[in-house]
Parts: sequence; structure tokens; C-alpha cells
Amino acid sequence: KPGCANFDEVKLTAINDAAARMNAMATGQVDAIVRCDLKTAPMLEKKPGISVLQVSGTKHFTYPMDVRQAPFNDNNVRMALKHAIDREAFVNTVLRGYGSLGNDHPISSNQNYHAGDLPQRQYDPDKAKWYLKQAGHSSIDVEIAAADAAFNGAVDATQLYSEAAKVAGINIKVNRVSPDGYWNNVWMKVPWSACYWSGRPTADWMFSTAYAADAAWNDSFWKHGPFNELLLKARAELDTGKRNAMYAEMQQIVSDDGGVLIPMFANYVMATSDKVEHGPVAANWAMDGFKAIERWWFG
Repeated sequence: KPGCANFDEVKLTAINDAAARMNAMATGQVDAIVRCDLKTAPMLEKKPGISVLQVSGTKHFTYPMDVRQAPFNDNNVRMALKHAIDREAFVNTVLRGYGSLGNDHPISSNQNYHAGDLPQRQYDPDKAKWYLKQAGHSSIDVEIAAADAAFNGAVDATQLYSEAAKVAGINIKVNRVSPDGYWNNVWMKVPWSACYWSGRPTADWMFSTAYAADAAWNDSFWKHGPFNELLLKARAELDTGKRNAMYAEMQQIVSDDGGVLIPMFANYVMATSDKVEHGPVAANWAMDGFKAIERWWFG
């Protein structure tokens, strides 16, 4: 590719332990890392010769519910759970400010067709109680499985959610499961779990991957006729205004009826040595859309 492949050689190393990964960057063992530990990223940035880079993109953390199973088959219960989470506390505590509020749909604010006019859902225990009452409950007991394999800090985040939900009469038991085999044994196997998505560059791609009725990774097993009709129509619509209206309606449907709770979007937080240079960084995946190897260079 013309103008690409500026390095003589690139070596990729998996360092799954966050502390070891940060230490490798701090001591110069590596030239760049992904998934900075958010607790220690500010300290790493103070070290001479190191830059911490963050971009807001499509990555989001989720709590998919199996809508085929009680109590999640009642949308009033799903709406109660969506109003019982303190999203601002999640962004400030779990993400340390490296992110933004989610609104229970997977299209981020920096993407085309983002439904920016949708009211931002807030932490509202009284409204959560109202929805529980509509479902015939004064209180409810539910269980959620979580492991840090889902996303960094998932267990602590889910405990934070559990504490906030108690005010609304929602008792969430956090089942801390093993991170080993999480995606094979827990995700899409239990009624409610923690999850993350890197997102997709387009609204159609994201919806087709995880929200279409026949999607293999529809992790809430949600099927909504009007949504699926809109998905097909929007894909074929050439008028930008009409297409935008369709995607906005789809985001509202997912937010108000879907089986996935999306409290926040997480920035991609990386670190590089000062000798690594690059142009504008893509936000669809980590490491410049996974193209740092061919796009970046040593200064």
C-alpha cells in the first residue's frame, strides 16, 4: 500500500494483566499499549516520554437481558431496570471520566444517524418504582452474572448498579463468575449478564449484528417486527433525511423496548512513547481502527 508500512518490523504481545501492561509501557519495554488501566492512566501520562491518547468512538458496555425469560419478558421490568442505574456515576467512577453517557441504544454521538434528540435517560428511582408497579411488583429480586472479562471493572460496576437499584426496590444479586470461558459459558447462556461491544462503524452494521431478529449475536433474543422492517427499509433508502429519521426511530425503539441496558460509551484509551507518531486516530476500534501497524511511524 503506498505510504503505509513505515516500520521495519512490528511485534504484538498479549499482556492481559492491566498492571503488567502499564508497567511495560512505563519502563519502555513496549512502544505502545491498548486498554490503559484508567485508575493509573493519569500517573502514566506524567512520565517523561509517554503520551496517553484517548478517542471517543463506538465502544459501549452493556447488560443484555434474555427477553424470553421472566421477569425480563415484561418491558415494564426492563424499563424499571433502565431507570435504576446511575449512568453519571458509572462514567465518573468506572470510566474515570474517559467516556460518555449511554442511552440504551448502541449508536454513539460521533456516528452518522445518531439520534441526538432523544431525551437522555436519567437515574430515577421513583420512575423505576412506577414501572415496577405497572409490572405488578412493589419490589423484585434479580440476578446478574459479571466478570471483568466482560469489561474492565465490570464486577465493581455491577455492584455499583446494585446499590443504586436498591432505592427503587430492585434487589440485584451480583453473581461474580470466572472470567475463564466467560463468552462461551455465561454470555447468552444466563438470563442477565455484563457485556461489551466494540461497536460497528455504521448504524446498519451494528443493528444487523446484535439487534436484528435473526442475528446470531442478538444477545437479548429480542424480536421486534416494526424495528426489523425499518432496518430493511433504511438500508435501501437513498434520501438522507428519510434515512436519518428511520435510524432515529430505530434507536428510540431499542431504547424504550429493547432488552439491552447501555449505561455508557467508553473511550479508547491507549499510550505511546513520544517517538511514535501518527495522524488523526480512528475511533471505530482500538489502535487507530486496528491499523496502527500500517499507519503509524517512528519520528
